[in-house]
Amino acid sequence: MSEPQSMFRVMLRMQIHQGMEQEFEQTWHSVGKAVTDHPANIGQWLSRSDEEDNVYYIVSDWTDEPRFREFEHSDTHLAHRTKLHPYRSGGSMTTMHVVYAMTGAGAAAPASGTA
Repeated sequence: MSEPQSMFRVMLRMQIHQGMEQEFEQTWHSVGKAVTDHPANIGQWLSRSDEEDNVYYIVSDWTDEPRFREFEHSDTHLAHRTKLHPYRSGGSMTTMHVVYAMTGAGAAAPASGTA
């Protein structure tokens, strides 16, 4: 069993205006370094819902909550949000602390769509 983790996770649920999905995905990918270049960011993922049209989930992992909050209130984050805002028709944010992390046997296999 792995040791408890202190990692902080943020999950955004974003509803995207119909017809703007492809442009949203491309824009998210092109501006993503604004998040991943922050020294406290561990990684982020964009996923499209299989159950709801025009819904995406963005998950980002951070070394800890205070460093995430530092980023959240930064000018860099404001500029990043501003570029994505035109695509949004709604959304929500959930935050959590990771209790345990376990890597699966398939973790070494490449995922499609990764860059």
